Amino acid sequence: MKLRILTHAEKDLSGTMPSLFPAFMEHDPIVSTFWPRLYEVYADFQLWALDGKETVASACTLPVTWDGLAEPRGLDWAMTNGAAGAPTTLCAVVVNIVPSHRGTGLAGVLLRRMSSIAAAHGLDSLIAPVRPTWKEHYPLTPIERYLRWRREDGLPYDPWLRTHERIGGTILDPAPRSMTITGMREEWEEWTGLQFPEDGDYVVPRALVPVRFENGQGRYVEPNVWMRHPLYDD
Repeated sequence: MKLRILTHAEKDLSGTMPSLFPAFMEHDPIVSTFWPRLYEVYADFQLWALDGKETVASACTLPVTWDGLAEPRGLDWAMTNGAAGAPTTLCAVVVNIVPSHRGTGLAGVLLRRMSSIAAAHGLDSLIAPVRPTWKEHYPLTPIERYLRWRREDGLPYDPWLRTHERIGGTILDPAPRSMTITGMREEWEEWTGLQFPEDGDYVVPRALVPVRFENGQGRYVEPNVWMRHPLYDD
């Protein structure tokens, strides 16, 4: 790989990465409203990874005011209450890596670069409401139990939690309401390609927990896992 990592301030590569999350993830009203500000106000905190001329990854962060407590609302908190006041900490929002470059160590490189950005701006640490990669395979397992699953070598069962921990990240607590997405039955059918004939709980592909339908409206409350990283030298 001829890898280069640039900030958005150095080069605007918007639109060069494919959408890698399920369609319903684009409909959290807090995230979708705040998202443009990440690039407009915090251009120095957003990263692009290039392999040659190809954009292969992006990573977004947000300076937040954090009191050391694991906020239950996770990502939604970071983009509302966390974004108010003088920032103390850097919050990792998302890391996107194209399939061809997963498992290459790029994720760890990006996490370390995020930590370096935090240090360069005088922030105290890097925190993240992590979306566990394999939780979608276990939507009925509570996040409080899932985050405790370990392999025989002692590392987390989940590969994304494992990546964080391998480079020094520490699991804090679950963020049981990190994102909340609601939509009418017709909207969920468009987002997922499924049908939801009656009210009740439905297991939806790539959702970490079931979607609950009541009176024709579906509500998805996504749990994440709060992790904290020390600061690394660049």
